[in-house]
Amino acid sequence: MKAEDLSRVLTLIRNHQARVGVVGLGYVGLPFALEAAQAGFQVTGIERNPARVAMVNRGENYIDDIREEDLQAAVQAGQLRAQVSFDGVEELDVVVIAVPTPLTRHLTPDLQYIVGVTEALSEHVRPGQLISLESTTYPGTTEEVMKPILEKSGLKAEEDFFLAHSPERVDPGNKRWKTKNTTKVVGGVGPRSLEVAQAFYGQIIEKVVPVSSAKAAELVKVFENTFRAVNIALVNEMALLCDRMGLDVWEVLDAAFTKPFGIMPFYPGPGVGGHCIPLDPHYLEWKAREYNFFTHFITLAGEINRKMPEFVREKAYRLLNQMGKAPSQSKVLLLGLAYKNDISDWRESPALEVAHLLQADGVEVHYHDPYIPDAQQAGLNLQSEPLNTALLEAMDLVIITTAHQTVDYAFVVKHARRVLDTRNATHGLKSDKVVLL
Repeated sequence: MKAEDLSRVLTLIRNHQARVGVVGLGYVGLPFALEAAQAGFQVTGIERNPARVAMVNRGENYIDDIREEDLQAAVQAGQLRAQVSFDGVEELDVVVIAVPTPLTRHLTPDLQYIVGVTEALSEHVRPGQLISLESTTYPGTTEEVMKPILEKSGLKAEEDFFLAHSPERVDPGNKRWKTKNTTKVVGGVGPRSLEVAQAFYGQIIEKVVPVSSAKAAELVKVFENTFRAVNIALVNEMALLCDRMGLDVWEVLDAAFTKPFGIMPFYPGPGVGGHCIPLDPHYLEWKAREYNFFTHFITLAGEINRKMPEFVREKAYRLLNQMGKAPSQSKVLLLGLAYKNDISDWRESPALEVAHLLQADGVEVHYHDPYIPDAQQAGLNLQSEPLNTALLEAMDLVIITTAHQTVDYAFVVKHARRVLDTRNATHGLKSDKVVLL
């Protein structure tokens, strides 16, 4: 690549004249597309879901973490629009990819979305473009999977186009840390790619941290999620032990976390949810085998966290047994289907697994979640029911699976027969009806 070509791309970016595409308008892509538009870039969102495309083009929001008025303003100003196809991608200067990276049923990486998008881009890539992958994946994906596909076009990374990885850091429902003020890690497949990617993200994100390679950037993200998965598994195992010992794990943890150094708060629960923690560590676990390296902590943490829904079922049946109720003759209310409090995201939510386990044993399962009106996916066919006295009194057991702050837990405890609280949502309420995880 000629020096003047590199200079041209950097000038377009720094003057906010670069045309930006964002592939995948979900929890990562839409907030980033909006931030880029608000920074002054002309943004085209590419999303295979036509319903989402129509909503974006009408300025209608479907993501918890952005304000609809901001989306409307960007659309009305002509800074942001969406489309289903890859038509016109060759006219874009920057393409950001934010598509899902699920696991197969055997806990191995499923890169079908990354590969599909990359193959589509290979038909449109042109000299001077920056392509940046934000999807969380195993170290080596950008360089070992995407780069060869893109180079089928006849163009070469670093010579003709730029290729980078900048992992997303989205925490749904977080009121403090949003896309703009969350530090962004960037790695390129070479120094030119890093320079262009760093310049681009620096126009949108408050702080950008460069690393030596795309592979290093990929490892940064999976380590972050693995750190959380391992520590959550530790406190989940403590919960299992405290159950055997007849101790209150919440009391133990609260006291431990008063130490002003050398410790960090993590809490147990019915399992782990969301797109990151249940999935991403297994990407690293799988990749490590290529180097004849076995990630024992990751494997063990995954085993413990995946067992928690079964422990919730076991503890629920203990309570029903004390009440003289067989599971197949019982009605159970799940409070919350979202994977964390105060959001509508129920991807990989442990509450779903709890519901499946109970239904498999003949339990009549009901649920209430103010953020999720119906659950017609993942093998469920349920609707959220109004949380009132009649519902609570009709249930044999209430299981708090998500601690939504909008729920009146004093009201729940007052009218429920028994409550199994897996989130310590009833903290401060003294009642013999309540049993903690």
